[in-house]
Amino acid sequence: MYQAFDLSGRTAVVTGGNGGIGYGMAHALLAVGARVAIWGSNPDKTARARDELAAGGGRVEAIVCDVGDEGQVERAFAESLDRLGHVDACFANAGVSSKPTPLTEMSYDEFRRVMRVNVDGLFFTFRAAARHMAARDRGGVLVATASTAAIEGAARNSHYGASKGAVTSYVRALAVELARHRIRVNSVLPGWIETDMTARAMGDERFAAAVMPRIPARRWGNIDDFGGVAVYLMSDASAYMTGEQLVIDGGYTKF
Repeated sequence: MYQAFDLSGRTAVVTGGNGGIGYGMAHALLAVGARVAIWGSNPDKTARARDELAAGGGRVEAIVCDVGDEGQVERAFAESLDRLGHVDACFANAGVSSKPTPLTEMSYDEFRRVMRVNVDGLFFTFRAAARHMAARDRGGVLVATASTAAIEGAARNSHYGASKGAVTSYVRALAVELARHRIRVNSVLPGWIETDMTARAMGDERFAAAVMPRIPARRWGNIDDFGGVAVYLMSDASAYMTGEQLVIDGGYTKF
């Protein structure tokens, strides 16, 4: 193994780690020696994910948390510290998708539902992690999962695009602000990835016929496509990278 990728003795929190991209990230981090706490809002799903991940080796903790609730995030982070001892990296992956809705028909409740998790949840999570990392004074890593919707026109999904655009702007600002604490902050922008969240869209033949020809890689992404980037961003191999957005979309936004 390339030594810089060895995460033995290091710890990570992965919100939304009970499924999808977060699960793929947690799986890879465990494979290179990290201890991981996964957060999820569904107790049964989170427990199942813990058991599946633990079966592959490594120490996995499961914590139930709705990241859109400030109190729950504070409690979940404190519990993560209690179980792991410290947190070296925090992957803010938890998020919600949106139902295609024209702006003229969108309710404020729907707009706030998306912002509550995708933006407020990121703020609560990164604030808790940054406080711990700055006080510990040993540096740290913050990684946010955004979306290619942050950099393209997400028609009929303006609230989702706005939430992910906020994520990338927030990451850039924190990268500058937290650099003096040796905390690196980056974002990952997935394209069309096969997860429970996207299953409905990808199962639509009309949608697939319109989107697949625009993906140069000629396939949907999968959760394993995010393991390597998670390891890289947490490891010493990316020690001089901060404030960046890594697009993982099979070339979708370049075509």
